[in-house]
Amino acid sequence: MSSYPINTGAILPRGAKPFSVWARSRPPRWLIILLGAELLVAVIVAGFFIHFYLQFSQIVNARLTGNVFDNPAVILAAPTEVQAGGRLTRSEVMVHLRNASYIEDAGQGSTGVGSYKITGNDLEITPGPESFFSNSEMVQGPARLEFKGDRLTSITALADMTPLKTYLLEPEEITTLFGARRAKRRLVHFQDLPKVVVDAILAIEDHRFYSHHGIDCLRILAAARADFLSNQRVQGGSTLTMQLARNLFLTPERTIRRKITEICFALLLEWRLPKNKILELYANQVYLGQRNSFSIYGFGEASAAYFNKDVSALTLPEAALLAGMICGPNLYLPYQNTDQAAERRNLVLRRMVQAGFISDAEAEQASNAPLGLTQQNTEAPQEAYFVDMVRSQLLAQFSEDDLQTRGYRIYTTLNLDLQRAASEGARAGMIEVDREVKQQRKRGTPSGMNVARPQLALVALDPHTGDVKALVGGRSYAESQLDHILARRQPGSSFKPFVYAAALAADPSITLATILNDSPTQFDLGDRSYAPKDYHGGFRGSVTVRQALTYSLNVPSVLLAQRVGYGTVRNFALEAGFNQRINATPSIALGSYVATPLEVAGAYTIFPNNGEYVAPRCIVAVTETSGKTVWDNPVSPRRVLDPRVNYLMVSLLQGVISRGTGAGVRARGFRFPAAGKTGTSRDGWFAGFTPNLLAVAWVGYDDDHDLNLIGAHSALPLWTEFMKRTTEIPPYNTPQPFAQPEGIVTVALDNATNMVAPADSDPETTHTEVFIDGSEPVKPQDVTEVAQGTQMPDGEQLKSDDPNSNGGDIILIDGSPGHPVYINTGAPISRQQSHALTPLESTLPASLTGQVEAVAAVATPNKLELSDKSAPDHK
Repeated sequence: MSSYPINTGAILPRGAKPFSVWARSRPPRWLIILLGAELLVAVIVAGFFIHFYLQFSQIVNARLTGNVFDNPAVILAAPTEVQAGGRLTRSEVMVHLRNASYIEDAGQGSTGVGSYKITGNDLEITPGPESFFSNSEMVQGPARLEFKGDRLTSITALADMTPLKTYLLEPEEITTLFGARRAKRRLVHFQDLPKVVVDAILAIEDHRFYSHHGIDCLRILAAARADFLSNQRVQGGSTLTMQLARNLFLTPERTIRRKITEICFALLLEWRLPKNKILELYANQVYLGQRNSFSIYGFGEASAAYFNKDVSALTLPEAALLAGMICGPNLYLPYQNTDQAAERRNLVLRRMVQAGFISDAEAEQASNAPLGLTQQNTEAPQEAYFVDMVRSQLLAQFSEDDLQTRGYRIYTTLNLDLQRAASEGARAGMIEVDREVKQQRKRGTPSGMNVARPQLALVALDPHTGDVKALVGGRSYAESQLDHILARRQPGSSFKPFVYAAALAADPSITLATILNDSPTQFDLGDRSYAPKDYHGGFRGSVTVRQALTYSLNVPSVLLAQRVGYGTVRNFALEAGFNQRINATPSIALGSYVATPLEVAGAYTIFPNNGEYVAPRCIVAVTETSGKTVWDNPVSPRRVLDPRVNYLMVSLLQGVISRGTGAGVRARGFRFPAAGKTGTSRDGWFAGFTPNLLAVAWVGYDDDHDLNLIGAHSALPLWTEFMKRTTEIPPYNTPQPFAQPEGIVTVALDNATNMVAPADSDPETTHTEVFIDGSEPVKPQDVTEVAQGTQMPDGEQLKSDDPNSNGGDIILIDGSPGHPVYINTGAPISRQQSHALTPLESTLPASLTGQVEAVAAVATPNKLELSDKSAPDHK
């Protein structure tokens, strides 16, 4: 270390100063202390900054990593069929496609769910890689739809330019699943936001958004000045980024500390994210009011809630209205505060003019436009019952967390057109029911004393797939969330078709012309007796199987069940999808054991489905956002009835509507081919179907109070009002006959004797009946020939007590010596079992009973063979 002597006279190096001079030029001690203190403060501040930066960064990273928001599952309806030549406009199809997340093609090809392009009067539709049809058995390619006025004139497949009669449109969104907070949000991307939405948000909330770095000092000063002059808070100083930071990370408390933290988070967001991403997050996070019991978050959900459209389709006045609601969603809620909402919208439009986003002319035109809100539904939509059922089934397959965060697309079976028809039909039908109940109260009947309103349920299925096409679970979801479709009640006589089907399947000797006895009858149950009677009282005597079901007669139904065995009826009911609570007792024939309307609907699928049962289903498939299927629910039909026996049942049930207890269907104006059955217990039921649609209606009280209205006056009006409305909806708008399988013959019977009529009979004195080929009764002259000694195939002659060759009953009537007369009565008998005739087996008209020798026997027709599946095991 060099040193400099003080007074030596030595020559110093050039530039060097004497020590005394150097010592006198040192900084003062206080300055050194001050600089040290400043350095210490800087280190401390830097430490705090680094600490809070790391802390806030962790919070930001945790929130921005993965899904920023819950990404709940989206529930979608079934595809919608459109028909060439049908009444449909291009704008209606475009609204449908936008609700299905299709976007207008800008020349970049189809991405996402799909796209559409307008060319003149045509609309070209292109399903995308995330389309339902990309992973579905229902393949649907690009197509061109041509319109003229309110008609869809033609449909052309673009792949090969072939004309199509029908085309399926992408499933529309019904709703999103919600969690415990009952918040609804439809996530959108920045590119989904139209320019008018972005401009409206920036104009009213932060017009210098793209020029600042999270904090706008000029905005803060202007807000402080405005608040000071008015002596109250009138203007916010937070930028759009600061608002997002507050909504994502902080509570709404108003403190200096929270404001500083908000600024820190805003700076971090600006440093970490591009501007467009910040705006995208803001557009999804912002709260925009309340609808029913749900909170609306984001412009995606708000555009659907207030305008029933996709966010990409918002117009300038609509975008301005939503942007104006940001600062006070409930203050400017357009349904309750129409004038304030309009004034706020117009303020947004003026700010857009000041920012240079729109012209004065555009602002004036938008200011004069009506608010254009979709009709407010003060009650929860009727499909809410369906959504609850879907959610319940999903929770059996997925966790709650997955349903709220994975963004699954839930493809369901609901047909929105049929759902609207069901809701309208149910309301219209209940007007008649309420009128009947009001009359009961005026008369002072016990049932009329119930002050509660009767409830309802209506469910419609595709009988070939089991798809639930429409579901109304009650009068109002807002009043009661109890889904009456799943309520267990006695189905009454709507269960009888399963008794008759079991009998026809189990005992081929029974035909639709077999005579049953309708007279007072008691059935021994061991410790007690059971004596059924009809709703209106009285008995008809001898009736055919067809008449017994047409007029819903109780005693013949129980006798028929007794003949084949109550266990047989129970086994058949289980095969048809009924629950295990059904017991093998006489009351099973009258529908005394409980079942849900959905069970009954599922069981009835066997009749329009050629004897095959399909279980009801609400969900077709679940896919990820990429389109990959993560769960599917295929149709699994099960053979329950031989197609020939099934056709006999369809014929029987057609008769119920044509001239029986269901005749009110025709009287109310429904003319399409249909079949069905009424039911009355303490409630009213009606189950009916056409070849391609099945529906079950129920009306009753929640407390199981007796409705005291027959099914024909309660449930039938709902069913009919619904079905009448379906005749305007493709593909249910075209009448279809019930298909007749092979092996069915039609025979003319005499009205007076119920026997085969001679060929020359007057048509007015006969009626036709259907039989399985080989079970039809022979003509009287054929019986006479057999009785007089017709040669048998093996060379033997038929004795007087042998059954005839085709298996019909042969009853011996006194005739001239050597010439006995035999009459075929339609029910095969034989000499193997001889006993006195019971009421069930009294097969002759009363005018002939005195001539009958009471001997009967049972044999199976030699031509009739039923599959094992058609006759469940019984003893």
